[in-house]
Amino acid sequence: MTGPTVDVLVIGAGPYGLSTFAHLRGRGLKVRIFGETMRTWVSHMPYGMFLKSTPSASNVAAARPGFELPDYCRTVGVGAPTGDEPVPLDLFVRYGRWFAEQLAPTVEPAEIRAVDRVNGAFRIETSEGERFDAATVVVASGLIGHAYIPPELADLATGRSDDPPVSHSSEHTDLSVFAGQEVTVVGAGQSALESAALLSEAGAKPTVVARRSPLRFADTPEPPRDGGRRLTAKPGSPLGPGWSLYACAKGPALFNRLPDRVRLDLVARILGPSGAWWLRERVVDRFPVETGQHLVRATADGDRVALHVAGPDGIGRTIRTDHVLSATGYRIGADSFAFLSPDLRRALTRLRGWPRLHAGFESSVPGLYFVGFPAAASFGPLMRFVCGTAYAAPRVTEALVARAHAA
Repeated sequence: MTGPTVDVLVIGAGPYGLSTFAHLRGRGLKVRIFGETMRTWVSHMPYGMFLKSTPSASNVAAARPGFELPDYCRTVGVGAPTGDEPVPLDLFVRYGRWFAEQLAPTVEPAEIRAVDRVNGAFRIETSEGERFDAATVVVASGLIGHAYIPPELADLATGRSDDPPVSHSSEHTDLSVFAGQEVTVVGAGQSALESAALLSEAGAKPTVVARRSPLRFADTPEPPRDGGRRLTAKPGSPLGPGWSLYACAKGPALFNRLPDRVRLDLVARILGPSGAWWLRERVVDRFPVETGQHLVRATADGDRVALHVAGPDGIGRTIRTDHVLSATGYRIGADSFAFLSPDLRRALTRLRGWPRLHAGFESSVPGLYFVGFPAAASFGPLMRFVCGTAYAAPRVTEALVARAHAA
């Protein structure tokens, strides 16, 4: 065995991992954080993208003031988005890297290849061959490893070639490679609609095929009037206007206490597939959008794809296209978190694939914590957004400190 034993290992250097590490600094614990800084945002999202959240909901939480997006913009001398202005992806990535330089300067870029439980501790192995023990582990790996492609498309997405005719939206950072091609985008959410807009603007010929009918777009965030009052009866929240979104943003602890069935139903329904308020004008009447369509199967058609769908009346038809982009989101499955040993994965109590988490974000495996996207079924849809770091990081930090003091 080489390398030091650590109190906390943080896996992932995106917003949740960086925020957790920043809160743990100075708390008397030996902490290491591994991962490429902002990897999901750099390697799995397309150039030209904007965040779905408002500027005020796009801050990575720190334990002290001075490290929000406007602070970064002032430091480097660029204008900060305000109000309902969308936040560009490249600006957010630069902000995240700056946050890491200031508050998580010891990020180690190696990947965590294996985590197992040995003699009451976690045995860790990195991609560089280093092995060490950690008392606790915080999984903050974001969306990596959770991309979902429907079974109707899966056969053409893998195994045929290095350039399969079906791919997930997270596989592309440069959609201009599809210029001149017919691309069918499957999905009705932000990823699908923004990908289609970017494809169209890059010279491709997109068609959106969606089960949802009609498409939905978020309401434009409404600024408070005098005394903080708003023009409408809907309260504002970091997730958007509306009572359900307000409750999810303000009450993750209460969400965690709801019965499992209720939580799973809410996390599936609230913030269902929709586009951001600023995306409507880039989608409506810009390219074909076919709603109410159910996937039946996809088959090879020479160098193209024959996408078989059925409408609301059950009548099937075939769409022939150069490529199918599956913008169908992310799911936590039984095989998620491949870096965890089979024994650890079997020991996780799950809710339809999601790890069940206690109040301090600890799973059913003592000492194993999850923050960010995997925590959504336990703490609500707030965990899908950057602003959720302000709730998660302080609480997991207090749980880890208390655990270390009790040991």
